[in-house]
Amino acid sequence: MPAAPAPEADRPAAADDAAPAGLRERKKRATRHALRLAALRLVAERGVDAVTTDEIAAAADVSVRTFFNYFASKEDALVGNDPTLGETLVAELVERPADEPPLESLRAVLTSYARSAPLDGEVWRLRMRVVEANPHLLPALHGASAQLERRITAAVAERLDVDPVTDPYPRLVVAVAIAAVRAATQHSGATGFARPLDTIVGEYFDALAAGLPAPAPRSGGGPARTGAGRVPGPGRA
Repeated sequence: MPAAPAPEADRPAAADDAAPAGLRERKKRATRHALRLAALRLVAERGVDAVTTDEIAAAADVSVRTFFNYFASKEDALVGNDPTLGETLVAELVERPADEPPLESLRAVLTSYARSAPLDGEVWRLRMRVVEANPHLLPALHGASAQLERRITAAVAERLDVDPVTDPYPRLVVAVAIAAVRAATQHSGATGFARPLDTIVGEYFDALAAGLPAPAPRSGGGPARTGAGRVPGPGRA
């Protein structure tokens, strides 16, 4: 676990150097978020073709040049991933214990990310609304997810010392883990973001580890089935 920050009077020079860098990163994240939110709000109101990058930049109170410092295109602002996400997840994966099962490592990394980057309810709802109204954005949305999966798959394959082209395991375990996070995210949005996303992600990974036993039916749905090792479905108490 990282050491606690040193008191201001005794903080080493390295910490002083790191503080401006941390502030810059926060400002970058804030600018990226403002641009994405502006793009989604405008497109949700007018449609994709009726909104320009100039208008998005103006709505976020930045220049068009700044917009393109953060996003490659209008579509990227609407459905793209943070370009540092893959690098961040891979770096954390590399730090996991070498003998840890891959699914456990992915659970730890993805749950940690969900905890450190909680869902923005408005962004999530607007993105779903925009994609539903503009299905031609789906290839870009799926492409961003596929690119992320490829990076993580390569890292898992390297940890296992297998060829990700000929061995299906790295691709499969990453696809399952990403699907669990995607389903947990949808669950969180559908239930009004009432509980922390990392809690729901953990429940979904619990269900995977238990072999995905079917949950008991809701009241009135017939007799509940029983079985050894049965666990509640994700989100059920």
